Amino acid sequence: MPATQSSALIKDMMTVLEPPAALPATFPLEWRISDTPVPYLEAVAVMEQRAAAIRAGTAGELVWLLEHPALYTAGTSADPAELVDAERFPVHSSGRGGRYTYHGPGQRVAYVMLDLKQRGPDVRRYVANLEDWVIRTLGQFSVIGERREGRVGIWVRRGAPHSPLAREDKIAAIGVRIRKWVTFHGVSINVEPELSHFDGIIPCGISEHGVTSLWDLGLTPSMPEVDNALRSSFEAVFGDTGPS
Repeated sequence: MPATQSSALIKDMMTVLEPPAALPATFPLEWRISDTPVPYLEAVAVMEQRAAAIRAGTAGELVWLLEHPALYTAGTSADPAELVDAERFPVHSSGRGGRYTYHGPGQRVAYVMLDLKQRGPDVRRYVANLEDWVIRTLGQFSVIGERREGRVGIWVRRGAPHSPLAREDKIAAIGVRIRKWVTFHGVSINVEPELSHFDGIIPCGISEHGVTSLWDLGLTPSMPEVDNALRSSFEAVFGDTGPS
């Protein structure tokens, strides 16, 4: 990742509040899947509790796969001018980095609570690993996801090269927070959300590009199929059971 892109991503997407402390006990990584939409504030409370337990050494790392009811979240760099329709869905302030993001049914959200003290307290590497995780997951459905300098998230090219109709659309968002080297928040992949719901915001502050989904690209994986791809891709990037 170019240094300029990496610096922009780190500045815009996350907050590090404390330096590394002593290592807690090691637990196996846990995977959790919620089958019904989880209210946003409830999810944040769970993440806060789990992150505190990981820091205290009383619980292991967690990857939580879920969907939310339709809502908008405002990251720490959100510009109020980018909230186009404040009455459309509930709007929640979020401690994660980034700007305005939509969450809703048909979008797979992956909240990632990892202990970077044990995995290596390297924020740039962590963000790059999240990007690689999403790119590998999309690759299992023959979708080429790409990074773009100055644009947070993962992007896909639409149309033939050099065509006047060619464009790039965002298919996945990344927004994280790190407290005392334990991560929370994470990534979201558009599987089959209602794409018009993004019209109430300028997603991540980028108005010149659109959004897409796996289904919009003509693919029709089920959410369990996406979950399986996320898990196998995670293992390839991070390992399954955490640090040894």
